[in-house]
Amino acid sequence: MVNVEKNYVHRIEDFQFMEGIFDLCRVFRDRGFLLVIVTNQAGIARGFYTLAQFESLSAWMRRRFSEEGLELSGIYHCPHHPSITGDCPCRKPHPGMLLQAASDLDLDLPHSVLLGDKPSDLEAGRRAGLSRLGLVHGHTSLESVRYGAHGNLPLSDFAELISRLGPDQV
Repeated sequence: MVNVEKNYVHRIEDFQFMEGIFDLCRVFRDRGFLLVIVTNQAGIARGFYTLAQFESLSAWMRRRFSEEGLELSGIYHCPHHPSITGDCPCRKPHPGMLLQAASDLDLDLPHSVLLGDKPSDLEAGRRAGLSRLGLVHGHTSLESVRYGAHGNLPLSDFAELISRLGPDQV
């Protein structure tokens, strides 16, 4: 949900941030949350790009977030694909990357928020013990978020909701 979905994007020149991602991240940062990316990167297992190319793109992403006044506390990736490398504990919907991030960054997962653009993202969150899960909709911009009992909210309403809720309600 950080970038516009394109098949196996791995080059900076092909990468396009979702419109609204930096503003959304600021809302959470300002509420005291760490910003962490967890991403399946099957293109590595499929040989479409290398780990070094992914790491280069990730370093560039960190710089772009920094230019926006945001710090990414971690980028966790799964380089596997079940039909090539077999099942693994890190590929979403398994919770491995989230559990590793929690261990590395001392995250309180039950009080964390996970936003994703695929049902497998939310399933990984559930398996890791998160209950505050949002499914983001939008092809080139963050348009809406389905968030618990609040239903499907336009992104501006979601940001407003987050800013109104207390820390234990986010």
